[in-house]
Amino acid sequence: MRVQAFMFYGCALFFLAADIVYWLWSGDWTGTTAMALAVGLAGLVGFYIHFTIRRLEKANAGRPLPEDDKDGEIADAAGELGFFSPHSWWPLFLGLSAAAIVLGLVFGWWLFFIGVAAVLMSAVGLVFEYYRGQFAH
Repeated sequence: MRVQAFMFYGCALFFLAADIVYWLWSGDWTGTTAMALAVGLAGLVGFYIHFTIRRLEKANAGRPLPEDDKDGEIADAAGELGFFSPHSWWPLFLGLSAAAIVLGLVFGWWLFFIGVAAVLMSAVGLVFEYYRGQFAH
């Protein structure tokens, strides 16, 4: 899977070169900024994939991952894939709290501050959801 990381690094380099050429020829700041954001996004995704692959290879005792083995079988990748959240109400509360912040900017500062407090409580609830209760691990 290292190939995927280097594909995104290559995209970031291509976008960087295209961005420089675009800026020199057009002088348009809007398009230059948008292309610079594309450089950052491709680099960010490439870094994340590269970092994740390094962690997975360490967990796999230095052996290549099953999808990187040219002689690998489908059964080589069998087993637990990771932890996936069964359900959560916290994103809903976080979204409603963010909506209260936006409405507070429109209707009054008192609602804005209530929304900020609700966002903080919702974020703490989301982060620490699996440290207590039925799904604690």
